[in-house]
This record gives sequence, structure tokens and C-alpha cells, in this order.
Amino acid sequence: MEYPIRIADQLKPILKAYRTSQGLTQVDISQKIGVTQQAYSLLESAPERASFERVLSVLATLGVEVILREKESSTGQEPKEW
Repeated sequence: MEYPIRIADQLKPILKAYRTSQGLTQVDISQKIGVTQQAYSLLESAPERASFERVLSVLATLGVEVILREKESSTGQEPKEW
């Protein structure tokens, strides 16, 4: 399943949903990434305040990968190749 994220606020329900779908608590995730439960709770409620590295760490712990792609153009042009 893909979930496009365009603003950090969209991460809130996604982080919680992935965590709870795996039967994990905030304590479980916080221990896996090496922070307190309070620090993880803040990350989950305000992901825009967390570092990108920390968010990636949480996503990796949840078994979620990040894929970057160009937005589809309304002109029908193919994305640029690197």
C-alpha cells in the first residue's frame, strides 16, 4: 500500500497506524530506537519537529521504506533520468 506524504502532519496517523497494526506500543518503539517513551510520543504527535534521520529510523523499525519519486506531470512528460 502506498501513502503519499506531502506535509509532515500527514505522518501522524500513519506512524500510529503502522505501530498499532504490529501490536507495538510507544514503549516498544522507543526502546528499539533508543529514546524515552516521552520522546517517541512527541515524535508521533509532532513529526515535523523530529529530524528526518529520526523519522527514517522509526519507519525502518516499523518495516516501512521511503521511496522518492517525481510528481506525475499534467503535461504527460516522463520524469527526468539522473
